[in-house]
Amino acid sequence: MPPSITAAYLARYRSVAAADGPPQLLPLTGAQRRFLISRQLDPQHRPDVVPLFFAFPRGTVDLPRLHRAAIRLAASHPALRGRFGTVRGTPVLRLGEPSVEVALAPVGPADTARGALLRALLDWPADGPALRLLLAADPDGDEELLALALDHAACDEQSLGIVTAELTEAYAQDGRSAADPTADGSAGYREAVELQLAAEAAAANTAAQAHWAARLGGLGGADGPPSAGRRGQDAPPQPTGMLSERLPAATGAARGAVFPALLDAVSAAAHRLLGTDRTLALGYPWGGRPPGAPPVLGCFLNTLVHPASAGPPRSLDELGDAWWDDLDHADTPFDELVRAARSAGAQWSGELDGLLTFEDLQRRPPLVLDGTAGRETHLAGRPLGAPLAVSASHGEDLLVRLAWDRERCPDAAAEAAFALLLTTLGDHLSPAR
Repeated sequence: MPPSITAAYLARYRSVAAADGPPQLLPLTGAQRRFLISRQLDPQHRPDVVPLFFAFPRGTVDLPRLHRAAIRLAASHPALRGRFGTVRGTPVLRLGEPSVEVALAPVGPADTARGALLRALLDWPADGPALRLLLAADPDGDEELLALALDHAACDEQSLGIVTAELTEAYAQDGRSAADPTADGSAGYREAVELQLAAEAAAANTAAQAHWAARLGGLGGADGPPSAGRRGQDAPPQPTGMLSERLPAATGAARGAVFPALLDAVSAAAHRLLGTDRTLALGYPWGGRPPGAPPVLGCFLNTLVHPASAGPPRSLDELGDAWWDDLDHADTPFDELVRAARSAGAQWSGELDGLLTFEDLQRRPPLVLDGTAGRETHLAGRPLGAPLAVSASHGEDLLVRLAWDRERCPDAAAEAAFALLLTTLGDHLSPAR
C-alpha cells in the first residue's frame, strides 16, 4: 500500500517548519487543507464561510464593545489570529496578531438587513481575518441582525459552541479583566492538530481502503447540469434557493435513527432534483476532537461519503447497519476515500452531488449579549459546494432546510424534491413504524 496522503503532508510540513523559523508555523488537519486547496482553485480565491445569524432587539449590540470582546476571543485561538496559507506549496497556519472585523453593513432605503449581510458575505475578501461580525437593521424594523461569520478552516460545529460561549463571556466581562497575554493557545492547537493527523494517518490502512473501495466503487461521473443550465460567463450569479420545514423533534428510539433516516430522505430528494438514477456521492461531515485533545478552534471533521443509490426507501435497520459500518472508518481522510473509490474502478472525480449537515442545538450555547439572547435565524442565497445541500437542526423541533443551486436546478424540481424528502423522512420517523 502506498504511503498515506497524511504521512506525506507531515513530512513536508516538518521540513518547512524547521527551515522557516519565526513567525511560528502550525500544521493543518486534512479538512483544513481541503478548504485551503479549494479556495486556491476558485477563480476569485473565496474561502468557505460558516455564518450564524442572530436577531436582537434594535439597539442591543454595542459594536465597540463587541469588537473588544472579539479581539479577546481571537487572541486566545491560533485559528482566529493566524493566516491560512502555503509555504513552498505546503499548507500551514502562520501565527500573527489577533485581528477581527466588526462592522455595520449599510442598508439602503429600498434594501433589507438580510440582503446587506448576504452581499457582505458574498464579497468576503480572502485575505481578511478569519472572524467577522457584521450588523444590519431594516430602516423601519424593531430588530437588528448580527452575522457571526468564520472561515470554515477555523471552525466546525464544536468550534461554533466554543465561539458563542466565549464571545458571550468576553462581552459580559468587558473592562473587568484583561486577557492573559501568554495564553495564546498555540500549544493546545498544535497538540490537537497533531493528534488529529495521527488519527488520520492511522486510519489510512488496508482495512479502511477495502471498506471504502467496496462502498464507493459504484460511484460514477456527473451527468452534467440539469435543464436549468449554467449561466453565461458574464451573467451575475443567481442566489441559491431555500425551502424549510419544522417537524416534531424525534423522541425515544427514533432520536437515534434521525441521521440514517436523513441519509435516505436526502438520497431520494437528490435523485428527484438531479433527474438521474446513477449512484450519487452524498457527503456529510463527521467527527470531532480526538480523545484527549484540548478544546481548540479549528476544523477537525472528515467528509464521509454515502453512496446514495436510486430506488425505493430502504429500511432503517439496513441504513443504520451500513452507516455504523462507515463510522467505524470515520477517521479516513476524504482524499483517501477518493483513492479507494478509484482503486475499485469508480469514475469519480471526488465532486459531491449533495451535502448533508446535522446539528444538535442542545450542544451549542446561544449568543448572549449583556443578558439578551440572540434568536438564531437563517439566510438563503449563499453559494453551495454542491448542486444541493440539506441541513437539519435538532433541538426543540427538527428544522430541515433544502438549498439548491438555481443555475443547475429548476425551482419546480426543488419543490418536488423537498416534498419527497419530507415524506420519506416522516415515514421513517413516524411513531407508528
